[in-house]
Amino acid sequence: MSDIKITIIDREGEAHLVDAPTDMNMNLMEVIRTHELAPEGTIGICGGMAMCASCQCYMLNKDHLLPEKSYEEEDMLDQAFFVQENSRLSCQIPIVKELEGLEIKIAPYNAD
Repeated sequence: MSDIKITIIDREGEAHLVDAPTDMNMNLMEVIRTHELAPEGTIGICGGMAMCASCQCYMLNKDHLLPEKSYEEEDMLDQAFFVQENSRLSCQIPIVKELEGLEIKIAPYNAD
């Protein structure tokens, strides 16, 4: 297994240093769900298809290493609440070795 370390700050403000595998074709949303860092049903509602913004997070570093936002991701963020300049949909961030040391904060959830 080839894991990297990622720091994920949950919605309560607690930081978690987690292992994220680079050899399983996972995305950041799946890592958050695997480690149960957001209540069930509040992240990845669309299943990672960039059709909701429930997996929105704030990139605290390494944003220059991320893939460019797709039209679909831009569109969802345009409709989302709590959007900041460093907002991304975690379902659109593949786990790759270059993201070793990534730090993110999960955005607040809005059920409306």
